[in-house]
Amino acid sequence: MTQHHLAGSGPGAPGPFGRLLTAMVTPLAGDGSLDLDGAARLASYLVDEQANDALVISGTTGESPTTSDAEKDRLLRVVVEAVGDRAQVVAGVGTNDTRHTIELATAAEKAGAHGLLVVTPYYNKPPQTGVVRHFTAIADATSLPILAYDIPHRTGIPLTSETLVRLAEHERIVGVKDAKGDLTATSWVTSRTDLAFYSGEDALTLPMLAVGGVGLVGTSTHLVGAPTKKMIEAYAAGDVATALALHRRLLPLFTGIFRSPGTMLVKAALAALGMPAGPVRPPLTDATEAERDQLRADCADAGLELP
Repeated sequence: MTQHHLAGSGPGAPGPFGRLLTAMVTPLAGDGSLDLDGAARLASYLVDEQANDALVISGTTGESPTTSDAEKDRLLRVVVEAVGDRAQVVAGVGTNDTRHTIELATAAEKAGAHGLLVVTPYYNKPPQTGVVRHFTAIADATSLPILAYDIPHRTGIPLTSETLVRLAEHERIVGVKDAKGDLTATSWVTSRTDLAFYSGEDALTLPMLAVGGVGLVGTSTHLVGAPTKKMIEAYAAGDVATALALHRRLLPLFTGIFRSPGTMLVKAALAALGMPAGPVRPPLTDATEAERDQLRADCADAGLELP
């Protein structure tokens, strides 16, 4: 039951959005408004210095729950202008309202996005038939390739293996950001479809590659994108020992960045490095001194000194 997707998907080949994507934080000014100059600078840093093949704009780490549709549009346009000539820009457009998601998806296409990240509808817990209709309606509404985002611990429901196999039949549903943490389920879907699986959990990237994944949509990769890309490339080239050594070296940050919501800790780390970040929007809170101390320790354990 293999489906028709982009040529070259499968073990060893990069996926439709390359191997490494970072779910970029949204830099804010001191008063909480968008820092668009900072967003352009940060996007350039992530592509040019941290080896990202693509960026996700307005994902959860980008504080999408607390940015308006108009802010999402402005942010996306600035990032496309800054890096769209040398990296893909994927717009997070998922909501728990199919009509609203289609509006965001069509706006993102107009703004120049190269792809869409669409999360499973959250909180209202539709049946899987409703989930299939939701994703299909969005895929039918634009010409952009879609990553389905499977993160049941946030949304309340999984994308079941059967649902993913059905979604794979749509030519524009090309991959999955997989944060389900069920590598057996992932194995079944990668064996039955050509969907490109990107780990949605930094620490599970290497094992996911082993069962047919292609890369990572990361959070710690704001800080350690370059060595994480080396880990993925080493595994793809058959150098499992190097990949495992890098996995072990980076593990303290792969896990440590999620001790508190990742947005808070990434922004604290970027601020320490003199990069654009700014505050977070409520109900998130800026990292405390104790959280920043722990973050410095986690970074040091991964070989990164934070000032």
